[in-house]
Amino acid sequence: MSVTSVLFDLDGTLVDPAGSITSGIRHALVANNVTDPGEEAVEALVGPPLQIGLRTLEGVTDENIDQIIAEYRARYAAVGMAASRVYPGLRELLAALRSAGIYVAVTTAKPEPIARELITKQGLDSSLDAIFGNSSEHGSMGSSKTHIVLAALQAGNLDPARAVVVGDRYYDLDAARENSVASIGVSWGFALPNELDAADYLASNVRELAVLLLGEERAAALDGQSMQEGLK
Repeated sequence: MSVTSVLFDLDGTLVDPAGSITSGIRHALVANNVTDPGEEAVEALVGPPLQIGLRTLEGVTDENIDQIIAEYRARYAAVGMAASRVYPGLRELLAALRSAGIYVAVTTAKPEPIARELITKQGLDSSLDAIFGNSSEHGSMGSSKTHIVLAALQAGNLDPARAVVVGDRYYDLDAARENSVASIGVSWGFALPNELDAADYLASNVRELAVLLLGEERAAALDGQSMQEGLK
C-alpha cells in the first residue's frame, strides 16, 4: 500500500476495552430491571452508537433507554476508561506512522467528547493528528460511520485514493467503501465470523498491519513480541 493518511477506529482496533464496555452495559441493563442478555449478545453491540445497539435488546424501550445509557456512561467514566488498554504494539505503530509523515486520525462512532477523554486518559492524544466521532449519543445517522470518515477526509483535506480506514467491524468497511477509501480489517476486535470478508486487506496482528501501512522494511524496525500480539 502507498498511504498518506490512516483513519483508525477506536474500541476493538486501537484500544482494548478489557470488558469494560460489555460489563458496563450489562450492569446498566440490570440496574434498570432489564434481563442480562449475556456477554456474547452484548459484544455484538460494540461498534454502533448505544442508542442504536441497545434497541436490539429485549426489554429496552423508549422509556428506559436514556437512563440505561446514563448508568452505563457513569460506570464507564468511573472505571471503564482506566481499565481499557491500548493493544500491544499500537503505540509503536502510531509513532512510526507519524515519523513517516503519515497523517493519523481516529474515526469512531463514540460521542466525540467521550472519545477524546478516553484517548487522553490512555495517553494517545499526542500520537494523533485529529479525532472524529458522533456529535451525541443519539446516532442521528444510524449505525453508519460514513459521515465520520467523510468529516475526517474533509477536515484534513485528505486524498481518498491514498487514505485507508482501519477497523474491526463492518461499519468501518462500509464507511471506507462509501467514501472511496481502502479498508483494513483487524481480527483482534469484535468482528463476528466472516464479518471482515469485505475488507480490502486483513491483518491478524499489529506486525501484519505495520507491513501493510509502512512496508516490510519500516515494519521490520518495529519487530518485537508486542507486534505479534493483539488478539483478545
